[in-house]
Amino acid sequence: MRNGLSVDVEDWFQVGAFERTIDRADWPTLECRVEANCDAVLQMFAEAGVHGTFFTLGWVAERYPALIRRIVAAGHELASHGYDHKRVFQMSADDFAADLKKARAILEDLGGVAVRGYRAPSFSIDARTPWAHPILAEQGYAYSSSVAPVVHDHYGWPQSPRHAWRPVADSDLVEWPVTTARAFGRTLAAGGGGFMRLLPYGFTRWAIRRMNAEGHPAILYFHPWEIDPGQPRVTDAPLKSKIRHYSGLSAMAGKLKQLLADFEWTRADALLPAQQERARPWRAAA
Repeated sequence: MRNGLSVDVEDWFQVGAFERTIDRADWPTLECRVEANCDAVLQMFAEAGVHGTFFTLGWVAERYPALIRRIVAAGHELASHGYDHKRVFQMSADDFAADLKKARAILEDLGGVAVRGYRAPSFSIDARTPWAHPILAEQGYAYSSSVAPVVHDHYGWPQSPRHAWRPVADSDLVEWPVTTARAFGRTLAAGGGGFMRLLPYGFTRWAIRRMNAEGHPAILYFHPWEIDPGQPRVTDAPLKSKIRHYSGLSAMAGKLKQLLADFEWTRADALLPAQQERARPWRAAA
């Protein structure tokens, strides 16, 4: 079974773990490493013969237009990660609509391709944002991969389905949650990122096999900064944030290479027709 591989294109200083430590106004003054790290990811994918989806911040695209063109030229899907990594539940509905339009216009202008997919920063579509999916549908997005159906201190919508579902009546929009696994009566986060860095690789492999055994493709994600152990350290960040962000950086590239070898991977949009066919409507209980 082919699985969906995705990259959330953002730099080390734009992550949720540091949002209360690093001021957005200081972003332009910090060392940007996203282009070099993305090029390393592109090389890794090329060597493995793999294509994926790059959910990209508009902020990054504006500053590295040649990177956007390289992503598209290499055969990868270009998708939106919003403009500047503001969480959806921190915006109003109007602000969210404007953010979507701004990021998409930048990406489509630079990439020369239609942007059909969206991933909310920090998986921040949840029960607090009932207006988010209708706005995505209104703007013509084909799919979102913005929900984590787990319990987590930073995000999560644990009541939502684990597999692709239709959030808006009379719309083809599909919400395709990041991969989870069921064990011991619990839903475990297993979609990549920090969970892949912090846990043994065998856990990720087991979770993908479980998802495939259920008859569904997995969808995994990671960030370019996660293969960059030499990135700057944010010394004044909370200890919990530093542990989350810096643990396992030196091992991540090796885990990714093993992942690329162990499973079949493709772009999210290549798997979308099957997800649309199988997705069923779901609404949160009032």
